Amino acid sequence: MTATPPVVRRALVVIDVQNEYFAGGGLPIEYPPVEQTLPNITAAMDAARAAGVPVVVVQHTSPAGSPVFDKGTPGWQLHPEVARRSRDHDIEKAWPSVFTSTDLADWLARHEVNTLTVVGYMTHNCNASTIYHASHRGLQVETLVDATGALPYANDAGSATAEEIHRVFNVVYHTRFAAVARTQDWIAAVQAGQPLRSGDLLASNQRARAQAGQRPLQAA
Repeated sequence: MTATPPVVRRALVVIDVQNEYFAGGGLPIEYPPVEQTLPNITAAMDAARAAGVPVVVVQHTSPAGSPVFDKGTPGWQLHPEVARRSRDHDIEKAWPSVFTSTDLADWLARHEVNTLTVVGYMTHNCNASTIYHASHRGLQVETLVDATGALPYANDAGSATAEEIHRVFNVVYHTRFAAVARTQDWIAAVQAGQPLRSGDLLASNQRARAQAGQRPLQAA
């Protein structure tokens, strides 16, 4: 007898789509460019609203006088395209994960949400922290590869381009932490009331080995 799959109860979490990440801000997103990702973020918000999926909008706040995300500066403000759209809940956070020191977990529980969809910035920082946190809490997680973005880094550990960071993080997410999809595919799944499926750690590794011409490891 086939078990009935659980009903998908999504919430869309729009993380830190603030002016700081756009032209003139202190942390401009480079890949994918905001000219591509912002329209996908707003399309996801509009599709969620049309389907009755609750939308949570998040803003990061740093202490007064900080070089970025100071609440008293224009960089802290939401991008106008996000600010003008309706949402069901607002969260102001001071840590990378949207769960830390906020009411997100309680809010999701009250609304019986079992699937969290993450969009916004940055792929490798606040998005990553939230995705891992949600996965560890037992939630199903989705993230939209073309509605998130990264910036480059260089420090004493080395350097990486925004494209490398964005690509690698999404590959890792899809092994077990989150289903990675494009916005239009997610919208179709929302309209159909269907879940997205993430990949598998072992299968992901074996596929990589096969692509490299190595024999997949066999179970003992």
